[in-house]
Amino acid sequence: MPPVRVFLDRCSLWAMLALVSLLSACASAPKYTVDDGRKVDPVLLGSISTYGAGERAIRPAIARSATLKDTECDKQWELPFAVVSSQGWEETDRVAWVRALGVDERLTVIATSPGSPLNPGDKIIAVAGNDSAEAEQQLLALSEIRDRGRAFSVLLSTGRNVVIQPFEVCRGYTRFAPPNTPKMQDYHWLMSMHPLEVPLASMTEDEALWLVLWSQGVSEEGGARMKTVHYGSKIASTLYSIFTIATGLKGAALAADAAVSAAKNAAASAVSEVLKQQLIDQGKALALQKLRESFTESLESMTKSQVLGALQKAAANRGALSGISYIASTAFERADTWAFARVEKLNGNPLAAFSLHQKLLERDLTSNSMIMDAERLSALNKVAAAKGFETEVVAILKGIKPDEMVADVGAMPVASARKRFSYTLDNDPGANPYANGLIDATLSMPLATKKGK
Repeated sequence: MPPVRVFLDRCSLWAMLALVSLLSACASAPKYTVDDGRKVDPVLLGSISTYGAGERAIRPAIARSATLKDTECDKQWELPFAVVSSQGWEETDRVAWVRALGVDERLTVIATSPGSPLNPGDKIIAVAGNDSAEAEQQLLALSEIRDRGRAFSVLLSTGRNVVIQPFEVCRGYTRFAPPNTPKMQDYHWLMSMHPLEVPLASMTEDEALWLVLWSQGVSEEGGARMKTVHYGSKIASTLYSIFTIATGLKGAALAADAAVSAAKNAAASAVSEVLKQQLIDQGKALALQKLRESFTESLESMTKSQVLGALQKAAANRGALSGISYIASTAFERADTWAFARVEKLNGNPLAAFSLHQKLLERDLTSNSMIMDAERLSALNKVAAAKGFETEVVAILKGIKPDEMVADVGAMPVASARKRFSYTLDNDPGANPYANGLIDATLSMPLATKKGK
């Protein structure tokens, strides 16, 4: 055979082998969801976007809180970024995750702290050598190695290895509700989960810092009560890490659904039907007014009765909390004071508590803990007044004086929804694992159960 022909045959063989290798690689490469332009649930899409906005607001605030190096609080380890995954969601819902935040089945970075070695959009495919295709397993690995407090590496989809250094913060993670249950709220000594209506207030840096410090304050000021109270269930282990609650996993989202149902049942027994109808009527009246005027318009157009109605609904929200969240709610005033002092130490604006409250009030977003009921508002106002801020507070509240609101709201029926603290809960959780909240349920639930196996 002529040398030229032999050379060409060998070249053809190499080319075919290369092609087969390429095709094999393509065939075996994982397929991830892309946005194909299909119609998705607009409500879910909006909730996912709001979730991302919330994480982008609090990540810098979490890192900022760590710079205080507080010696008077219990500690937890944090990461300089937030990750989510859409693994396990229905196909169309996965498209919504891609469209809203660029998230697919891989652990996707959606928010970072200043100086983070990762950037939004980065995809993590291995954590300290763990390259499991299961996002849940990688999240657990990330949680476990974070809590060691030592530097570790992650491998990105680009092939780049990045070293991550966890940092210490005061106990009490700040997290947001899963996008499929945007109204979820749960308060625990390990974590406060806030509903997605809080990020709708477009928090400033100091308001986000207030949210983070307040969540830590709930843990510090209410942790002993929450741990001591007898609530009918025992935490045996943390087989299922709370790290996975708000990271997009469908299993956690389904658990949140169940927890919301349990909370609704508890709320139904705390607030009478007559009172609920009154709140609904007040909400409708305010909603109609907001249709006639811009949300950005000042509160000067709101009547005193509308302000009272909003404070009343905030009191009802607090009074309807159940399980561990109810125990946490008895420490809300002390958490306010705890956070107020630390915002000042971090050179932040301590009046951010009042400005965030006011934003939520103006938007009629009252089913959360950042809008204060009249009692909390008055108590924190006294703390601010002692620092010489009384005039500034009244200005932020558009002329409303908190002490006057206490007397007015106290005569309204919602005030009776509040319960006195007891080391024994009135409601027996019975067979409902979510009676004490989503966070508590995940701590006492084995991994296999949580995964639905």
